Amino acid sequence: MKTSRNEDGTRLTLYLSGEIDHHTAHSIMREVMDKLEAELPRDCILDMSKVTFMDSSGIAIILKAYKLLNSTGGRIAVANAQSQPQRVLDASGLDRLIKILAPLSE
Repeated sequence: MKTSRNEDGTRLTLYLSGEIDHHTAHSIMREVMDKLEAELPRDCILDMSKVTFMDSSGIAIILKAYKLLNSTGGRIAVANAQSQPQRVLDASGLDRLIKILAPLSE
């Protein structure tokens, strides 16, 4: 997972990649949570432009990150989801809790 910060250090972007399913979710969740707990950003964007597949395990990762940031006054958004992960996001209703930024055009 790659990361970047904006110039003033308040926004952290986490670049997720590959498949997010029950086989990979535990290690991805640990990596995301470790990074968020260490940096405690005001805003976090989960960039999913390189995620090729996601099931409900990905929703669990996003929700856990949301709960952590929400408890510290932070915000989270998901950006650039490809079509299959975007369908999972749409079906989940997650957009009622967090911002889902426009998916990539195909």
